[in-house]
Amino acid sequence: MFSKLPLTALRTFEAAARSESFKAAADELFVTPAAVSYQVKALEAWVGTLLFERTGKGVRLTPEGERLYRDAHRTLLEISNSLAGFRPQPDLRTLVLSTTPALASAWLIPRLGDFYRAWPHINVRVETSNDLVDLLRDSSIDLAIRTSSRDDPALVSQHLMDERFGAYIAPGAADPARQPRVELIDLRWQIPGGFRVDWPTWCSAAGHAQWLTQAVFREFDDEHFALNAAIAGHGLVLASNVLVMDSLAKGLLVPYRPEINLPGPRYVTVCVPGRERQAPVSEFLAWVQQQIAGL
Repeated sequence: MFSKLPLTALRTFEAAARSESFKAAADELFVTPAAVSYQVKALEAWVGTLLFERTGKGVRLTPEGERLYRDAHRTLLEISNSLAGFRPQPDLRTLVLSTTPALASAWLIPRLGDFYRAWPHINVRVETSNDLVDLLRDSSIDLAIRTSSRDDPALVSQHLMDERFGAYIAPGAADPARQPRVELIDLRWQIPGGFRVDWPTWCSAAGHAQWLTQAVFREFDDEHFALNAAIAGHGLVLASNVLVMDSLAKGLLVPYRPEINLPGPRYVTVCVPGRERQAPVSEFLAWVQQQIAGL
């Protein structure tokens, strides 16, 4: 039934598509770039359509190539994982988790000790970036925690927490409404889904539109630094209820006008289909749901 499938060509195509480079694929497969090109052309002839567009700077996938890449990557990954199941498992296993620096420092890392006590044989390697990681292209990432406004049908997602944004200030700080010039900690939010999270929107809802003409803005490009600035008494910060959670519990920050908050996206865990059933991803997913249930 499978005797005529071009498996070598598919494996070569997957490597070239993932790296978007025939040379990188050749290095990975220990063949020449010409051999990669030959296999890709053979596969294109087999499926009857172009899979790559040749450009002056290299190659990029056509829409048909992108579709085939997603299917081929997922299938080859499942085969690889299935074969791995027959090999003895090492004593120490590693979960590679991708998330933002702010969520890692403000929420995840303070709780990881509890995970290690429950699963001492699993090592979690946290990789942080504010850029969205393409899990379908980077198979080295087991799981990601990210904000999302809609589900990606190509990935398995699990809801964690809904996000809302409010104003917070250091305890004991003077009431900003009584000051001649209010200090506002400003952040260049990059929020999916078209949510309006900024000081003009919050001030309008709170009836403080006049603040914007006289405020002193303290600007940061990362939520972690913005929260630290607020804790240090540098002004009001507009922050996520998820990221500020531990600072509130420790008394480092207090809400300001808590009745005024802005809607945001939700936090989800995402992985490629099939990985959610594999250890240690399944153990971590069960643990993180327990953490959310305890909030």
